[in-house]
Amino acid sequence: MTLFEKIIARQIPAAIVYEDAEVLAFRDLHPQAPVHVLIVPKKPIPRVAAAAAEDAVLLGRLLLGAAEVARQLGLQDTGYRLVINNGRDGGETVPHLHCHLLGGRPLTWPPG
Repeated sequence: MTLFEKIIARQIPAAIVYEDAEVLAFRDLHPQAPVHVLIVPKKPIPRVAAAAAEDAVLLGRLLLGAAEVARQLGLQDTGYRLVINNGRDGGETVPHLHCHLLGGRPLTWPPG
């Protein structure tokens, strides 16, 4: 069971900011911006490369959930970044698909 599955199951506490039937969003413990929220599907999918065709609707819900979190946190007008890491070289540290929502300050490109 991954760390995120334990958070979804409420076995580990988290600062939850959004939840619906398919998606959970909570604040990152090591924020990289003033606002740093992780949005995870409740269904355990290791990474985006492991998603199957039958996960298409869930992947859409993940992004719509991220947009709703950004709206609720007041980032829709100033902007925000969504990041999905895939694999070790992509920066993935937890093998459970998740989207980072970063905002609350100007973000540069490319990232450091």
